[in-house]
Amino acid sequence: MAVSNLYIRHQGPVLSGLARVAWAALTQKPDPNAGPPPTPGPNIHAVVPPRPEALVAAMVEWAGGDPKAWKGTIPPYMFPQWGFPVLGRTLDGVAYPLAKVLNQGCRVEVREPLAMGESLELNAHLHAVDDNDTRARIHQRLSTAVQGKEPGLMADVYAFVPLAKRKKDGPRRAPPVVPSDAEEIGRRELASTAGLDFARLTGDFNPVHWIAPYARMAGFRGIILHGFATAAIATEAVIAARWMGDAMRLRSLEVRFTRPLVLPARPGVFVSPPDEQGRIPIAVGLAPGGEAAMLGHIQAQPV
Repeated sequence: MAVSNLYIRHQGPVLSGLARVAWAALTQKPDPNAGPPPTPGPNIHAVVPPRPEALVAAMVEWAGGDPKAWKGTIPPYMFPQWGFPVLGRTLDGVAYPLAKVLNQGCRVEVREPLAMGESLELNAHLHAVDDNDTRARIHQRLSTAVQGKEPGLMADVYAFVPLAKRKKDGPRRAPPVVPSDAEEIGRRELASTAGLDFARLTGDFNPVHWIAPYARMAGFRGIILHGFATAAIATEAVIAARWMGDAMRLRSLEVRFTRPLVLPARPGVFVSPPDEQGRIPIAVGLAPGGEAAMLGHIQAQPV
């Protein structure tokens, strides 16, 4: 579906946050001897107004879902739309080269559905950093609550920062693949404009998602889809194929973005039998045995 430019009017805070991070990346002087920052970092607090109902509905429809299935609540996979500004501020003062930060994955846990029409209270901090001198893995945490209530959504966001070239000390690791026995539950036609459409819905206008020359200059084969967009599509596919359209069953989603999804593309969503904890293995790629753009697990609320 085509997404209207009118939704950009709702993205002011995200665009400001993106510009803030971009300016910090351009002007910072990374210190290779600084080491990891102390964690957990300071808490960043904010209150944001209710999410526009039309924007939420457009997001769900873009992801392949039915807005009515969310029963007046906000889909958890939409958290970057309101969380990006405060998450960006948790990196203030970090000495790593912010221009090289790559989104590696996320985990979201639904504790209580977030009602539409309510202001949202946000708390975010830099939770942990794993630095081995060749790369740093950054772990940020965001809680979202309907104002005046306990947090209803917990989101952990993981990023990767290359620090030095790795030594070639063995055979090259095989790329992550879609499990050979996985079942396809959905397939999506994604035009070269899919990244721009998702940006209109979330405010994440990173040029690698909609400007081909910039994406190639950044080292990609072409425009790539946002990892969070891939996660949204996969979530709605599971809701439709495994939970009979009941979006309220979503309890948690944990995913790794394993390979850039270059646009245009026609990826499939695949699942395997649940593990002993009831988590459904989920993958996004072209076919079983082929390279995966995303791997992870999704879990339903207990009955």
